[in-house]
Amino acid sequence: MHASFKIAIIGGGNLGTAIAEGLLTSGFVIPNNLCITKRNVDTLKSFQQKGVNVLADNVQAVQWADYIIFAIKPFQMHDVLQQLQPHLLPNKHVLISVATGVWIKDIQEVIGNQFALFRAMPNTAIAIQQSLTCISSYNASMQQTAFVTDLFNKLGKTVFIEEKLMDAATVLGACGTAYAMRYIRANIQGGIEIGFSASVASLIAAQTVKGAAELLLQNNTHPEQEIDKVTTPKGCTIAGLNEMEHQGFSSSLIKGIVTSYKKILDDM
Repeated sequence: MHASFKIAIIGGGNLGTAIAEGLLTSGFVIPNNLCITKRNVDTLKSFQQKGVNVLADNVQAVQWADYIIFAIKPFQMHDVLQQLQPHLLPNKHVLISVATGVWIKDIQEVIGNQFALFRAMPNTAIAIQQSLTCISSYNASMQQTAFVTDLFNKLGKTVFIEEKLMDAATVLGACGTAYAMRYIRANIQGGIEIGFSASVASLIAAQTVKGAAELLLQNNTHPEQEIDKVTTPKGCTIAGLNEMEHQGFSSSLIKGIVTSYKKILDDM
């Protein structure tokens, strides 16, 4: 569908290679139309063997590409954009930044505001094509928006949000992975206490959480509707749930989310 577009990923670190891997695995792009840059290209040998263009030169990659994904550290963004600015063409290039905390206006300060720009915030599950990616855009056509949506849909699920919600999206969608992990870990600890080995408790806890999430995603239901199906009168589920609430379960989670959000705002 998008065979003719060339995609350059600036930055072949964990995130850049995870994106590349997902786009190749899903067939979104053929190896020949993908390029990854990194100062030390030796670590990208496996991509080279698949037929992906591996370059140490960002300028060369940009001159070749149509869509440019910046998968670099936030503090590198300014210098990399300055280096590339003379080679960026508004009528040819679409820019996608996955750098945390870099705002669209930060990019425009270096390259001007005539470009189609996307800011995307994936989470670590992008490595297994199960990310939730929040996207904001500026100056983008319907075709460009469809392309970028399709691209990130190959790496999980996507949602378009106003850019002012990006910090909140970071907390819920990215930090949220760690919150879910901690919940699963606590389940495992409880499972061990009631008799399971760590490995069996881990499997039961992780798959149960995965199944619970899928019920919400596939049935489009509210969590309480699914809870009602499990909580029988005078049963063990409601007894456990109520005890968790007495101990501040929901409250501590909400407080944690708000604390993470305040931390982002304070550090900006």
